[in-house]
Amino acid sequence: MTVTTFNAFKSRNYRLFFAGQSISLLGTWMQKTAVSWVIYSQTHSKLMLGVSVFATLFPSALLTPVGGVFSDRYNRYRVLLLTQVLSMVQAILLTTVVFFKNYAVWEIILLSVILGLINAFDVPARQSLVYELVDDKKDLPNAVALNSSMVNLSKLIGPAIAGIAIEKLGEVVCFGLNAISFIAVISSLLLMKLPTYVPRLHTKNILGELAEGFAYVKETSSIRFIIIMLALVSLLVLPFTSLMPVYAKDVFRGTASTFGLLDSAIGLGAFIGAIFLASLKPGGNLSKILAINTFVFGAGLILFSYTPWYPLALFFLVIGAFGMMSQITISNTLLQTQAAPAMRGRVISMFVMVYASALPIGSLIVGTLSEHIGVQATVLGEGILALGIGVLHLRHLHTNKPRQTVSTLPEQLAPEVAPPV
Repeated sequence: MTVTTFNAFKSRNYRLFFAGQSISLLGTWMQKTAVSWVIYSQTHSKLMLGVSVFATLFPSALLTPVGGVFSDRYNRYRVLLLTQVLSMVQAILLTTVVFFKNYAVWEIILLSVILGLINAFDVPARQSLVYELVDDKKDLPNAVALNSSMVNLSKLIGPAIAGIAIEKLGEVVCFGLNAISFIAVISSLLLMKLPTYVPRLHTKNILGELAEGFAYVKETSSIRFIIIMLALVSLLVLPFTSLMPVYAKDVFRGTASTFGLLDSAIGLGAFIGAIFLASLKPGGNLSKILAINTFVFGAGLILFSYTPWYPLALFFLVIGAFGMMSQITISNTLLQTQAAPAMRGRVISMFVMVYASALPIGSLIVGTLSEHIGVQATVLGEGILALGIGVLHLRHLHTNKPRQTVSTLPEQLAPEVAPPV
């Protein structure tokens, strides 16, 4: 590892943010694993797996643009602090429901909807606040990549722990530990030393600023292309993750631990991919790396889809997840560095909206399709579609001469005049 890999840690506020989020996300992934396992164990329905994903992400997609306006309009730090407290309350309620009810599918789905509504305001605030936490703005791409490594290390460890915990102690333990984990992130936010927040003058109402954000994305071709590609990947390829419980139970004839290892393999590949991105030296062509890794993503899924030997399947899943990592991380980095400061929250909200709406719809489609043609054929098809999306990235590279690199940060990235937080 070079010093470049951890440059963002030079900023105290970012270190606190990273530490608190790391613990909280570990609990989040344990809860996500437990939710999927409980839903499939109690319903034995692939479609209901898609519904559970839909319940969390779609409500978030509907309100995320409004959340983006709130992030640009109000104190992002206070918005994030409030959403973390509300998320903790949701986790406590989920723990209580699972503890007291033997069949709690619909209660879990309802609480998933509530979490989705909270995330609509949480994610834009959290993502756009990262910019303010990094002292040297040239370290922003590194900070975004480190965030992704944090998420995926949690995804690597969390599901594995959850699988063991479910077998030994029961599902409710995963939900309880997630509730407790929010103490870390709330504490880290309270320990931050941020400049005094200076409210900005807003000449438009919330709806006007929302329309302004949509117009900005539409008129900025580079940002528009990134968001369209993310929409295609989220709708057609990323939903493969919702089928992992089916692979664990029906393909590999396994248990909760089998499922946990499948999810952990995805986390391992994505974590390696995130560290790779964080270690890129200045001058790397992010758009080209995104195109290449889209092909890696597709190839990994194709190889995984029909592999009967479990250890080899895990290996192919790691490869696919390595390529998958770039879809979110590089897209996020490009948007953060290309968006005007006053529009950053709204641009990120469009990014989240597309992801949060396309992924649950894709999960429903994938769940329904796998009922008819089988889970393995469905994943194979998703891998082939990823290769097609990679071709679109290559065409875009050839038709657009200016390319975003790790070191090339546009003028919009200059510090804002008013203290941001």
